[in-house]
Amino acid sequence: MKCVCIFSGGLDSVSSAAYMKNKGYELYLITFDYGQKARKELSIAKEFAKTLGEHKIVDISFMKDIYGESNVLTSPGKIPSSFDYSIVVPIRNMIFLTIGGAWAFSIKASILAYGAHLDDKNYPDCREEFTKSLEHTFNLAEDDGIRKGLRREITIWSPVIEGLTKVDMVRIGYKLLGDDIFKTWSCYDNNEIHCGVCESCNNRKNAFRLADINDKTEYALNIERR
Repeated sequence: MKCVCIFSGGLDSVSSAAYMKNKGYELYLITFDYGQKARKELSIAKEFAKTLGEHKIVDISFMKDIYGESNVLTSPGKIPSSFDYSIVVPIRNMIFLTIGGAWAFSIKASILAYGAHLDDKNYPDCREEFTKSLEHTFNLAEDDGIRKGLRREITIWSPVIEGLTKVDMVRIGYKLLGDDIFKTWSCYDNNEIHCGVCESCNNRKNAFRLADINDKTEYALNIERR
């Protein structure tokens, strides 16, 4: 009953981790420093991990040089207030899941989880067809070890697999974590409080509103971005 969770410290990943822990899984949380602007999410992930499970922060900040100008989350540029392909980091989830999968196979975990939900349809590496394809590829890569009993077959789980939306995950997270859910970090910027105007902050605010949960997150609505 081991589960490796891709764990950013954000609303979706924290809610997903709490959901899997509630199902009885022993959690192994993995957070990535990939050169993102939102450095605060690393410390937030570390704090939540204290009560959720074993935690690793993996430094892959060299990816910032590889990504170059391909997205605004690791390079200069204005972060949009609604979805734009400039915020898509090329195959980010595939990289995260591949490293997480290596850990999962190594400790014989049966589940590899990440927080992609139904409302993430704008991101190709959040869709169910991507998840199932990667799951198949992972198990092919360790086929001999699985057949010999040296590895466990991995299932990749995400909220989208169960047909769950961001609103569903907010409700789950709030039920399991209470007001601690407001300590999660969604903002694409790196200020002391959420900017309140980037695409991710807007998605966060909308999810709490639709879930009929009083959002106690502190937002700075007119903050100057770096």
